[in-house]
Amino acid sequence: MKHIIGVAVLILVASLVFPACRKAAEEDNQAEESTQDPMQNKGIGPVTALELTDIDPALAQKGAQIFEIKCSSCHKMDERHVGPALGEVTTRRSPEWIMNMILNPEEMINKDPIAEELYATYMTPMANQNLSQDEARAVLEYLRKQAKK
Repeated sequence: MKHIIGVAVLILVASLVFPACRKAAEEDNQAEESTQDPMQNKGIGPVTALELTDIDPALAQKGAQIFEIKCSSCHKMDERHVGPALGEVTTRRSPEWIMNMILNPEEMINKDPIAEELYATYMTPMANQNLSQDEARAVLEYLRKQAKK
């Protein structure tokens, strides 16, 4: 009988201690994620490094056309819509992050802290438009041009 009571007390103590430890660890992770520089976050996806040069007007024009067809129903440049305003996104996010969000939105929303926060704010997941890396790069170039205006 004493053994059963001892086990019951142990289970009770564990049920009180372990959730508190887990909550503290989650809070520590959230605090760490919120202090990281978003411009250093590359996101999750195929783009791990990207060297940018001067804005390519032809590529930006191609990106504008793609943006109009694939992105403009949810995003505007200077105002919140279904998703966030994107006019100055290149000043807030790394180019790799932007391309990975375009190319890999499902995994980004599930694993990237910034994308998770955006999903929590807008309550609408970004749709995968199935763009190629070249098309995503063109959209990035268009967004870079918008930030220069």
